[in-house]
Amino acid sequence: MNLNPVILAIPMYFTLMGIELVYESITQRRTYRLPDAVTNINTGVLQQLTNTFITLFTIGIYTWVYEQFAFFELPQNTWTFVLAMILWDFFFYWEHRMAHEISLFWGGHVVHHQSEDFNLSVALRQTSTGFIWALPFHLPMALVGIHPVQYVLVGGLNLLYQFWIHTEHIDRLPRWFEFIFNTPSHHRVHHGRDPKYLDKNYGGILIIWDRLFGTFKEEEERPHYGITKPLRSFNPVYANFAHYLDLARLTARARSVGDALRILFKHPGWLPDYLGGPQRPPEVGPDYRKYDVQVTREVNLYVLFQFVAALALNTFYFFKNQEFALATKVGFAVWIVWTTLMFAFLFEKRRQWLAALELARVMAVPAGLWAMHTLGGYATPAWGQALAWLYALVSAAAFVWVWRREGVRRARAVASLNKV
Repeated sequence: MNLNPVILAIPMYFTLMGIELVYESITQRRTYRLPDAVTNINTGVLQQLTNTFITLFTIGIYTWVYEQFAFFELPQNTWTFVLAMILWDFFFYWEHRMAHEISLFWGGHVVHHQSEDFNLSVALRQTSTGFIWALPFHLPMALVGIHPVQYVLVGGLNLLYQFWIHTEHIDRLPRWFEFIFNTPSHHRVHHGRDPKYLDKNYGGILIIWDRLFGTFKEEEERPHYGITKPLRSFNPVYANFAHYLDLARLTARARSVGDALRILFKHPGWLPDYLGGPQRPPEVGPDYRKYDVQVTREVNLYVLFQFVAALALNTFYFFKNQEFALATKVGFAVWIVWTTLMFAFLFEKRRQWLAALELARVMAVPAGLWAMHTLGGYATPAWGQALAWLYALVSAAAFVWVWRREGVRRARAVASLNKV
């Protein structure tokens, strides 16, 4: 079983999001939109999926540095645990700060800032490539003798702390707490795209690092959330690579290797003069509108049902993947990525080939579980296979019904336009 604190906390995440949604239904103060929330959570799913393939590699590097180069042999006790928590947060501050100040590193963090909403689902909006740039910042912990087990534990706990600060519904906390710790107020500033809020409040648990190193900003009015160049997509795969694609296009236009390197390693938005010069972040004007899509109630309900079913299957994979053969893990990975893409396509596109892809996706669940059982990848119980077939048949019937209603609605809309 996966003992990662982040995975073990999945029930807590969704319980707290449920509480936030109930509170919003009572107060009528809405911060959730279904396509955005689904995309937020699906980017987190893709990150955890990536982790199932690379965690042993990243932990292996840390363990190797610890075993070969540690200056001290620290015991695993309460004091070293506290030390590890403080060190992790300190190095997280600098990793996080560099992710905002170096354009190439920003590609591994921008995903977390793309949502134009601010709610607990945003905490789960995480990058699948950030580990590439993040690991080196934490290797000093290995050098001072922080055991790999403590390293993994405090890293997970740091992320757990940061979950609750992604909310609009907690205002200011007591002054002493706001002075020492990161809070929803401080973190709203960090997610703001308003120029005065950019590149502020990098701390994970402790906000004192920002106070010490000159990056602290008090919340004034509520920010506008998101990034200065909005993503304008609910595709979680594209979200992970959009900034890298922009960098590739810009470096290809650079007239020298030096300029290409500066585009990569200077602050996001830096360009040579012949490409327009450094880009200044724009103020958010009165005509600003969040990216959104018009989706029928039937499509929303269908995607919501599929989203819940996918979360159940994804959670099974995250808890059990260490018991799976590589072929089984790859099969799950393909289906998970396929599913996240289908949700984005159903929200944003109206293409005939979507119907075939979606029907194939739901039928792949019982087919995949049967293959796992038959080929020895995992002993799936009979009730599990029966439930998978029930899910697939109900889903296929529901999708065909929704798709036909969509077709009729589009045909009527076209006929109405033709009459005009």
